[in-house]
Amino acid sequence: MATRPIADGIWTDEQPPRLIGGRDRATGRIVFPMPNGGEAERFDPVPLLREGTIWSWTVQRFPPKPPPYAGPEPFEPFALAYVELPGEVIVESRLTGFDFDGLACGLPVRLTIIPFVETADGTMLTTYAFEPAA
Repeated sequence: MATRPIADGIWTDEQPPRLIGGRDRATGRIVFPMPNGGEAERFDPVPLLREGTIWSWTVQRFPPKPPPYAGPEPFEPFALAYVELPGEVIVESRLTGFDFDGLACGLPVRLTIIPFVETADGTMLTTYAFEPAA
């Protein structure tokens, strides 16, 4: 099955991949994702750390309203977190590979790419998530 990222330019092509943030040329502040359009002129792309820690988390136990929800059907609960990439930025992300009851702030995590949803033409869209680092 063919795969492609859910959005262009969201992670690097290297293995393992890294998310691509943007560093503001004037302030040095890093944001994620890398801005596009007119705002992108102020930013330089920067590959982000692959590992961080859970800063905050929750479990999405019911389907969000469409749009924007365009995930797999039937809906399955999933964990969401803010992941702190030390010295860089806090990223909102899905979590994978965790027992919901075992989630806690401060747990070490690493970036991974996971299947998201299959398109009508049979292509699997992939997205980023963070999994246990240990």
